[in-house]
Amino acid sequence: MTPNPALDLTWQVDRLVPGETHRVGTGTTRAGGKGVNVARVLHGQGIDVLALATAGGQTGAEFAAELVASGVPHRLVPVSGATRRSVAIVDTDAAHTAVLNEHGSPLTPDEAAALDTAALAAAALDTAALAAAAPDAAARVDVVVIAGSLPPGYAPEQLGALVTALNTSGVRVIVDTSGPGLLEAARAGAYALKPNGEELTAATGLDDPLAGARILLDLGATLVVVSLGGDGLMLVSRAEGGRPVRARLPRVLRGNATGAGDAAVAAIAATLVEPIAFDADTVPAAEARRRLARKAVAWSASAVLAPLAGSLSPEHDAFEREVVVEPLLPRTAETHEDPA
Repeated sequence: MTPNPALDLTWQVDRLVPGETHRVGTGTTRAGGKGVNVARVLHGQGIDVLALATAGGQTGAEFAAELVASGVPHRLVPVSGATRRSVAIVDTDAAHTAVLNEHGSPLTPDEAAALDTAALAAAALDTAALAAAAPDAAARVDVVVIAGSLPPGYAPEQLGALVTALNTSGVRVIVDTSGPGLLEAARAGAYALKPNGEELTAATGLDDPLAGARILLDLGATLVVVSLGGDGLMLVSRAEGGRPVRARLPRVLRGNATGAGDAAVAAIAATLVEPIAFDADTVPAAEARRRLARKAVAWSASAVLAPLAGSLSPEHDAFEREVVVEPLLPRTAETHEDPA
């Protein structure tokens, strides 16, 4: 689910010089927003997925047409405001990307309610709601991802209420947002939260990512995965005495990092379909947490090498074998003894 989707416009330039005119190749226009990017990655990996978003205005029509062309199963809630635009300028020489994100048009109360209704219908397996959008979708919903910023008219408290309602349907909810919405999702008991370090600091007021992650756990989240850019990620749960799992790729990659976080969320979703309590103090759960961390880093790293957000490069399987996960499994896990 993408509450504030965008029509992504991307251009590549050999060297971006502020104040100068640049001649560039034809840009790329793509339906985007964090949740849409997550859905693209999962769809590309052969995982059944439904992308839910709003669409309005001329940009919304372009957004919808591109989603149809992409083949990603989707359902769009019509709104009166125009779908926002997001502009990415990729400096290939410096391996940096400048992004300009419009705020997004406000949702009316009825539009915000319609978006929630569509999400609950999908999670509850309302076949009538899903038939037109994803006739070949799987017979069970395992995970719901809510990703991206919240548009005006969609309050953080409404996000929390949606997470609470989704929990009652038995799905695992992953939320990747910022600000008060992140705190409300934690209070509502989101199964996994995926802030980056800056978002975590802004939401909790704490500079230490481990301390900030523990605040979210105390509020009610089950897992907190903090993306740390080139330093990989940190996964925190109450298991193993609350010690974090740290995962990283032992080398630096150059490329377009705009979709890296979305790829990490897709990896989390792909892993959370496993029917295991990821916060349990057992050897299988500890191994599952490490699989999650390893896949999230590998998919995130491979997204850096892909030309557009929502894609993985072919190297993601090789990266998964290369990722370093620390600390090592406890001694009991190494001998396959159950510490419980």
